[in-house]
Amino acid sequence: MNDIIPIQARNQISINALKVLSRLNRHGYQAYLVGGSVRDMILGRAPKDFDIATDAHPEDVKSLFKNSRLIGRRFRIVHVRFGREIIEVATFRAAWSENQREQSENGMLLADNIYGTLEEDVFRRDFSINALYYSPDTGDVIDLVGGVDDIKAKKIRLLGDPENRYREDPARMLRAIRFKSKLDFDIDRQAGEPMHQLGYLLQDLSTSRLFEEVQKLFMTGHALYAFNEMLSYDLFGWLFPDSRRAMDSTPAEKLIQVALKSTDQRIANELPVTPAFVYAAILWYPFVEEKKKLEAEGVSYAEATMEASAKTIARQQLFTSIPRRFTSVMREIWYLQFRLLVRRRRKPDALLAHKRFRAAYDFLLIREEVGEKLDNSGEWWTRYQEADAAQRQIMKQSGKPGRRRRRKHQGTVTSSL
Repeated sequence: MNDIIPIQARNQISINALKVLSRLNRHGYQAYLVGGSVRDMILGRAPKDFDIATDAHPEDVKSLFKNSRLIGRRFRIVHVRFGREIIEVATFRAAWSENQREQSENGMLLADNIYGTLEEDVFRRDFSINALYYSPDTGDVIDLVGGVDDIKAKKIRLLGDPENRYREDPARMLRAIRFKSKLDFDIDRQAGEPMHQLGYLLQDLSTSRLFEEVQKLFMTGHALYAFNEMLSYDLFGWLFPDSRRAMDSTPAEKLIQVALKSTDQRIANELPVTPAFVYAAILWYPFVEEKKKLEAEGVSYAEATMEASAKTIARQQLFTSIPRRFTSVMREIWYLQFRLLVRRRRKPDALLAHKRFRAAYDFLLIREEVGEKLDNSGEWWTRYQEADAAQRQIMKQSGKPGRRRRRKHQGTVTSSL
């Protein structure tokens, strides 16, 4: 099967991955590239991450590489580090027997360290398109599950009973969405149908793991596609319940779509992005609703703003963790939305110098794009940035935007973050 992978893709295999494979082979172990790198090479794409599967146990792998460390509890694997590049090495695994299973009440696997053969390892993997093994030495692709045919058919198919596989690891539902979005494949009907009813299983995963899964969905250039698919499969609300409820009475869905499309454009243009902007958009309307509620209860404007942001973020932390380095930026983007509506005297110059101005300004533009009535504030700030000192003085006195040169909106402005 050595003609399956185009020669240009084979030539892009990491030299460090080849070193790891070669050393394992020299010491008498089986070792193969496996998973996404093989799939991408078959598709003619340049692979980014290189994972290796071997019959060597983790401790054996570690003893061969001084630049390695053991990680994981449920999955014991080895990371071999070459500068910034990490080659992940996992031991072949076998299926659990009934008396070895360690699962939660919902069926999620809590431990997974039963070693096996390559043939057993194949059927422990989640999707057929990721259950392919490749030996650079021989050029052969080992395919025991029809994964190559599924790649050619652009089909995402789970190995085994879909409901059981989702119960073992609910993140597989999000992985299916991610592969669909990234590869523009179709999810097999049998794999897709249970997802509509099993979204609640995502709550069994740690909030930190869900944050990482959201990162992969929304920060890799296919966020808008992934978001729409999450809504289609009824998964989004299990990760962002307040945001999903807000969609029934606000333009929350449209705002999120515009923000994600903007982020995708910046990634395509190799411009910097930040999860803070995406989370600020996802949680904007829950924050606004909480602020209005507090103000109606008599809480002062300033206190309501601070308390609403704290409550909104705290509730979301119950579902997906958000590191403080991002929540602090989210708060600043939100707070500046109200300050950007003040356009007289010295306020504009102070705001223009604020380190989060660019992100807050861009957020203001997408709010106007979805229909929020903000007294043409986006136009005013666009014009103010283009004006000279004399023109700015006139604008501050009138509070009106004046004439504007049309500027193309290029996506989320986060370079100052």
